[in-house]
Amino acid sequence: MKTNKFIAAAIALSVAGVSGPAMAQNSSQVLKGAGIGAVGGAVAGAVIPGLGVGEGALIGGAGGAAITALTKGKHRYYRDSYGRKYYVDKRGRRHYK
Repeated sequence: MKTNKFIAAAIALSVAGVSGPAMAQNSSQVLKGAGIGAVGGAVAGAVIPGLGVGEGALIGGAGGAAITALTKGKHRYYRDSYGRKYYVDKRGRRHYK
């Protein structure tokens, strides 16, 4: 039974890894989401009885990659005091919509 869970998690992770970069802004974001999910899954696997740390990490990694890949929009928009929408780039500059 554990082998089937491992194979299913590996397939899900590989599918998310292949299709993710096509939908996301870039592949580093998908890998970052997979890493965060894997850490969370490993912690959950250590706490939940019957679920191993490795299995939890695989399932969490697949889930993190899928959520990151399916998240739409590449910017978080804010509003200034006049009600205009803008986002802030990596250098801290405002770009108005």
